[in-house]
Amino acid sequence: MADRLQTDWAPRILSIVRIVAALIFMEHGTSKLLGFPSGGFSPEAFSLPWIAGILEIVGGALLVVGLFTRPTAFVLSGLMAFAYWLAHAPKSVYPLLNGGDAAILFCFIFLYIAFAGGGPWSVDEMLRKKS
Repeated sequence: MADRLQTDWAPRILSIVRIVAALIFMEHGTSKLLGFPSGGFSPEAFSLPWIAGILEIVGGALLVVGLFTRPTAFVLSGLMAFAYWLAHAPKSVYPLLNGGDAAILFCFIFLYIAFAGGGPWSVDEMLRKKS
């Protein structure tokens, strides 16, 4: 039973985690740049938060479909590490108090995906099987 869970379901769950994390991540970008859902924050064009919003939307979309998964996840992991240390950590040592919980989780989820790949339900995997 445990072997079957590992061989059959672990890769599928990896794909599901990738998709769900990417959709939630994209929401941060759409809130910043498109005002949906309304977050009350609209960064100035070409500012660091604006660039982060572009990466959140484009990178999130690439991860949702699983295209260029490893390099995209690696870049987004770095983005979240950068965001944590630049925007959250100066507020407090504790992630609960500095609002950086999500940045830390995204950072490590994306780092894992950068090494594990996108799973079987990804464009990358379809292209790999085709060639």
